[in-house]
Amino acid sequence: MPKDRMQYVCDECGHTSTEWLGNCPNCGSWHSFKEFKVERKTKSEKEHKGKVEGLDKSPDPQKLEEIESQSDDRFISKIQELDRVLGGGFVSGSFVLIGGDPGIGKSTLTLQIGKANPDLKILYCAGEESAGQIKQRAKRLGVNSDNFYVYTDTDINKVLKEARKLDPDLLIVDSIQTVYRTELTSMAGSIQQVKECAALLQQLAKKQDITTLVIGHVTKEGSIAGPRVLEHMVDTVLQFEGDSNYNYRMLRSLKNRFGPAQEVGVFEMKQSGLVDVLNPSQLFLSDYDSSVSGNAVICSIEGSRPLLVEVQALATPSNYGTPQRTANGFDHRRLSLLLAVLEKRGGYQFSGQDVYLNVAGGLKVNDPAADLGVVCALVSSLLDESIDSKIAFLGEVGLGGEIRAVNQVDQRLGEIEKMGFGKAIIPKASSPERNHDLQFLGVSNIMAAIKKAL
Repeated sequence: MPKDRMQYVCDECGHTSTEWLGNCPNCGSWHSFKEFKVERKTKSEKEHKGKVEGLDKSPDPQKLEEIESQSDDRFISKIQELDRVLGGGFVSGSFVLIGGDPGIGKSTLTLQIGKANPDLKILYCAGEESAGQIKQRAKRLGVNSDNFYVYTDTDINKVLKEARKLDPDLLIVDSIQTVYRTELTSMAGSIQQVKECAALLQQLAKKQDITTLVIGHVTKEGSIAGPRVLEHMVDTVLQFEGDSNYNYRMLRSLKNRFGPAQEVGVFEMKQSGLVDVLNPSQLFLSDYDSSVSGNAVICSIEGSRPLLVEVQALATPSNYGTPQRTANGFDHRRLSLLLAVLEKRGGYQFSGQDVYLNVAGGLKVNDPAADLGVVCALVSSLLDESIDSKIAFLGEVGLGGEIRAVNQVDQRLGEIEKMGFGKAIIPKASSPERNHDLQFLGVSNIMAAIKKAL
């Protein structure tokens, strides 16, 4: 009887090693190696491994010009924001992965597809809830479809068998960490099980032309759990973002082979489920108070959509030897950089100040065009002078204090104008290509921008 051996696999990239390593030589991550047992197989077992009934047939090679194109073969979920992020709906035979924090709305969104489009035949494989619990939640969400099937077995071979028998338009697996293959000795959720089950689901999607939507857990750092290879195997990676203390949720496409990446859809969580937010700028600015110092409005591009967001800054004298720097929804290192630029190029002293920065609504802003608004909000709080309520900001700040050009200026100005703002402070190098009714003020450095803002 062959003996088992131990193997170590990087949790981030899937790199394998015969011994534990503190630093992964492939991706550079630290303390990411996990130990699991590799069962020794006999020759007959090796020949049988990987073969699943109905999925072990290989197609013959085809000439490129003989392959039938299915570029327009899509079906929509009838959830506008979801279809927007997917690039116009689900592509038949695609393999989609959706991740997010616990309780953010992943299962809710997938259940609502059955409500929005009752004509779709959906097979919902649940590994975390019983059929009765799913029925209760579906009743609360208003899901009433004769084409919605629930299956609660987590054996991947049985899931594949039921999917081939039912032939649904959409297969939903909730979640990939709960399904397992009996041929493997490791527990469900392990790296080996996740990779193997995902590979079988990928074969099902491509060979049987069944669109498959898989829900994945996330790590403490916020990335999708399991080896990085899981994200490489799928066609589309969707990430749910949002703070559990707020009702707003953002669905972002991190990867999409059939549409634009980094596209964003905005939802609001209500008692009846997730509701599309078609005008997110109005939602994020609903509590904006221009009379308070440190408040500024920035225009950020999320995917192809411009969003107006409120940035709140607070600078207060520090009671400790080392001032605190706290950022919520904004990169902490970027905040330190902007404070250094303000001290060096603008002469504003923040060395004795505790600085707090918050992006209202629980939104995470990564657009460099937010720099100018953040800088003006910081100075506004330091001087305790409020910014004009009709001014919005867009511009990237360089290390020399210069204001650099940003992309999609006309789209940003159009959103600013639509939301009723009369002025926009923009980089002098960014010239709009069409006329706008609002007044835009071009600035070349932070001192000029601060002077116009205050």
